[in-house]
Amino acid sequence: MRKLWRQARSFDRRVQLLLVNQFTVKLGFNMLMPYLAGHLTHTLGLGAAAVGLVMGVRNAGQRGLCLAGGGLADRFGYKRAIVAGCGLRTLGFALLGWAGTLPVLVAGATATGFAGALFDPGVRGYLATAAGERRAEAFALFNVAGQTGLLLGPLIGVALIPIDFGLVAAVAAGTFLLLTLLQSRALPPDTARASGHRGAGWRTVLGNRRFWAYAGVMSGAYLLSFQVYLALPLAMHRALGNEDTTGLSEMFAVSAAVVILGQSPITAWTRRRIGPTGALVAGLAVMAVAFLPLMADAEPHAVAFGPEEVGEILGIAPILAAAALLSLGMVLISPYEMDGIVTLARGRLIATHYGLYTTVSGVAVTAGSVLTGDVWDGAARAGLTWLPWAALSATGAGCALALLALHRCGRLAPPPLPDKGQRSAAALGESAMTSAGHEDLEGKARLTRR
Repeated sequence: MRKLWRQARSFDRRVQLLLVNQFTVKLGFNMLMPYLAGHLTHTLGLGAAAVGLVMGVRNAGQRGLCLAGGGLADRFGYKRAIVAGCGLRTLGFALLGWAGTLPVLVAGATATGFAGALFDPGVRGYLATAAGERRAEAFALFNVAGQTGLLLGPLIGVALIPIDFGLVAAVAAGTFLLLTLLQSRALPPDTARASGHRGAGWRTVLGNRRFWAYAGVMSGAYLLSFQVYLALPLAMHRALGNEDTTGLSEMFAVSAAVVILGQSPITAWTRRRIGPTGALVAGLAVMAVAFLPLMADAEPHAVAFGPEEVGEILGIAPILAAAALLSLGMVLISPYEMDGIVTLARGRLIATHYGLYTTVSGVAVTAGSVLTGDVWDGAARAGLTWLPWAALSATGAGCALALLALHRCGRLAPPPLPDKGQRSAAALGESAMTSAGHEDLEGKARLTRR
């Protein structure tokens, strides 16, 4: 941990504040959201359909509006998007904590989702530009900061929930309020802005075929990593009993430990040995391998050996191994996936590209999760309990091979710009991203226009 601290301090204040942002966002979110469904059901007495509506609106708002949020961040500035998103989530969490009627709850869920659609592309776009050539290292630390918040948030929530859910919501909202004030006062304004007509910007992003291919292949990583919330808990319940939640906390702790302890040394090793594309391919391959232990033991079950807790851990060992390998795959991928987005975007409209990337992965996760559930049910009826794991493993292997094919065909290189006007705009955008003197850049642009 001391090494991670020194590494974070080697960056300038902008990157340090964005790391604090990611930690606090994950901390506040996971302080509240794991306990929201129980509050809606047991405290407010809402039915399953109403609970599903509130939760679905939140997820759809963040995923579905991320492209719009990215466009706003590129147009009006990353800092403004970050501050506005954090402020909006403060309001959203306050509404979720204190509302007693469904319309107000839906409004709170909508605000919470759109808040994420604003600050998530903004933070990543700002971090990509502020870190410069050290992007991979910065995003590795970004992943560690997020996982640390993810680990600590539920612990704070579970300590406060016996008192009152309103207190949990107040603390979570207060966390985002403090973050809003901190980012507003301490985060320096960013210098990168989208130039030209906004319609041209959208056409540039949506017409980037190489980026569409990259986003489509990499969405497989998010589908596979999502199985820690879907297929692995189903396997856990099958192994230990439908009413038993034992093992889930251990699984998430293992996942977080892999990221926190392994991210920095693994990123340093991949940077020296295999490079960004090699790390992305390796990450997808590791995620494909993650499901093989479950194919070998398709029916995990508690082992009658020694104390009951020991038997349970031994029985669910294949599930814990799968969770650890899925986290290892994301450790390999996380520092470099944003690098690929910046490269294919030519350093322009980064937040808009990331918003599209998030939207594509969100659609893939939703569709893939429905398909995974169908395969799970069908395989259980047919007695083929190994089949879902084989399908998920094949998905990971296919994505790894597809990404390798894109690399060998040169499709991961920046797309060509067809005319001189677009090349000039790209050069201007890249200069805005890397130049320390924004005023000089604006002067050159004015001379060019004259």
